[in-house]
Amino acid sequence: MSEGQSSARTRAPVGRPLLSLTLAALMDEVHAHSGAVYLLSPDQPVLEMAVMAGLPRAFAAPWERVGLSAPIPVSDAARERRLVWVGGEEEMARHYPRLAVVLPYPFSLAALPVATEAKTYGAVFVTWPGSHPPELSDREREHLTAACDRLAVRLERAAEHSLPLEPEPDLLAAPVLGGAAGTLGTVEAARMVSRLPYGLCSLDLHGRVAFTNAAACELLDVPSNRLLGAQIWAVVPWLNDPVYEDRYRAALFSQHVTSFVALRPPDVWLSFRLYPSTTGLSVRISRARAVTEMNRETPRPGVARDRLVTITQVLGLAGALTEAVGVQDVVQLVADEIVPAVGSQGLVVLGSRAGRLRVLGHRGYADPLVVERFDGLPLSEPTPGGQVLRTGVPAFFESRDDLERLYPALQTHPSEFSAWAYLPLIASGRPVGTCVLSYKAPHRFTTEERAVLTSLAGLIAQALERAMLYDVKHRMAHGLQEALLPHTLPSLPGLQAAARYLPATQGMEIGGDFYDLVPADGVAAAVIGDVQGHNVTAAGLMGQVRTAVRAYTAVGQAPDEVMRSTNRLLVDLGAELFASCLYLRLDPVRGRAVMSRAGHPPPLLCRPDGRVRVLDLAGGPLLGIDGTAAYPSTELALPPGSLLVLYTDGLVESPGVDFEDALAELCRRLTELGDLPLDDLADALVRHGPHSADRLDDTAVLLLRSTPRRPGPAYGGAPGPHTAGGASCARGQCVRVSPES
Repeated sequence: MSEGQSSARTRAPVGRPLLSLTLAALMDEVHAHSGAVYLLSPDQPVLEMAVMAGLPRAFAAPWERVGLSAPIPVSDAARERRLVWVGGEEEMARHYPRLAVVLPYPFSLAALPVATEAKTYGAVFVTWPGSHPPELSDREREHLTAACDRLAVRLERAAEHSLPLEPEPDLLAAPVLGGAAGTLGTVEAARMVSRLPYGLCSLDLHGRVAFTNAAACELLDVPSNRLLGAQIWAVVPWLNDPVYEDRYRAALFSQHVTSFVALRPPDVWLSFRLYPSTTGLSVRISRARAVTEMNRETPRPGVARDRLVTITQVLGLAGALTEAVGVQDVVQLVADEIVPAVGSQGLVVLGSRAGRLRVLGHRGYADPLVVERFDGLPLSEPTPGGQVLRTGVPAFFESRDDLERLYPALQTHPSEFSAWAYLPLIASGRPVGTCVLSYKAPHRFTTEERAVLTSLAGLIAQALERAMLYDVKHRMAHGLQEALLPHTLPSLPGLQAAARYLPATQGMEIGGDFYDLVPADGVAAAVIGDVQGHNVTAAGLMGQVRTAVRAYTAVGQAPDEVMRSTNRLLVDLGAELFASCLYLRLDPVRGRAVMSRAGHPPPLLCRPDGRVRVLDLAGGPLLGIDGTAAYPSTELALPPGSLLVLYTDGLVESPGVDFEDALAELCRRLTELGDLPLDDLADALVRHGPHSADRLDDTAVLLLRSTPRRPGPAYGGAPGPHTAGGASCARGQCVRVSPES
């Protein structure tokens, strides 16, 4: 065998057209209704649709190019290398709400990665009508997985032999036929249909009219020669409404019969009933008999509507931007969602402060200095970003020459991009920034594209304005929180201390948890508490409680008196919020501690021998409920080397977890980590708290360690091993004891 024959034999299995044939065979095996193959871009984390089958590509226009991190099934499948199954409308709304907004139809979807063990080449999705069972069968799963694996192997072979994949046509139904006889099969059949008293039309998958009878032409008031071969909403002005076109999309996606009622000006109401199949739709048109039952706004005749594809794209991106919280979230979402959708490769988001340009974020630039050199420039400087921000007028530069002709100063700092769209971000009638979309190659901006980009800029502007306001409130909240909590803990003889505070990750990230450590006449007073809620009101009341505790401590009140006085203060203030609190007076020299508790979680005592105990102290109700409540105090021994752990419930409480189990887990961690330096121990405790990445409540921790009179190996040197007894939490046991035990 010659070398050429060997090469040909090696290349033969790749086949042509590879993607279309694979997709068609896959859909046939599992009886899918539509599908598409995406290929991963070689130079950026973007999936690009290579071929689609069963439905017009326009249906998937918002997702022709999607970021690998986009929250849609095909991206999840490629990124996580797993099969993604969405069994219907409810499941789509639950897991992919942004997709459900744009495609609110009954259908099922499966997405799978096209990947070998070494490399991911792309992904595939297929859909079924709403009649598909809610679960994917084992047979369907096996066929889908095997087909995608075979495609990945063939793509790997193509890459090994440097065989580029040529563009392939989408797979749709047969093209529009020119005559009624050809459409219906026989002339007599066409005559029969023409005699029916109601209108009949046949539409292909693109919505183009392939056949119409005389009654339909009469009802639509449009001659047949204008209808044939055209989209019905394009030649019938009063049907040029996205609501009506959406019914056509709904019928094709769900393969269910759909209907709607439309007004033919000036006063004739018509009923349209759509019967779908995998090759197109049959439409029955008749006069509506129950118009008074309609509960929707009628479109005004003569008012032009935007095309549905544009509206669909804007809806999807608007849904994405509503999830942005801070400014950096907006920048990231624009980079992940909008940049791939419009075909650009770079992004810069600019703002202004005190008359100067500010770079809020950028993506896609190999050299960040190309962008960051604009940060801080006066808005009066001749830059396109500043000009657009000042005037609110978009600017489009289709080549580098176009840009440098108007801004010659930019010639000295060239970037790797060759075309730019500068979009003003205008919200509430004022400019809040500029969005710069950059293109690697010269790019011609059509009138339609400029309109779409300008519309998208309005959505970005609203999201950016909200994000800026959030960031300002966030900084204010953090400033208030820092002002209300101690900046440092005092250094006291015979006592080591460390504290940590974490706000809830929901809301403004400000809360009512507090702690303090106060020197008092040769001893130390420690307090930890939790005001109900995590908002500005809770933080304000927390500041009052902390100040009151310090004041009552300064005048020499005993622990039970401090709690009673603070309780009366909250009742007198008429606060609608309640607070839990734990207060203790420590005397490390005598090795004693006196505690008083008001509805607060019990403290933990880690003894020098390594045993961890839950101190079941007597106490009273929450502060602020009953002005006559008593708060008994309890004295306990605090031998040198003992560690007291004071905490708020955010450290141990989480939905679905029993409090006792969570407390036992905290004891176990203390048994394992109790010899760590206090700062390291505090970090470890809050880091492994429940749902640390998505905290529903604030968390405060105060650690107090009584140092030995003569420093031993456990302090200042390497910690010695624990000698845990039978009640040690090393075996998951967490024993509640009274202080006397």
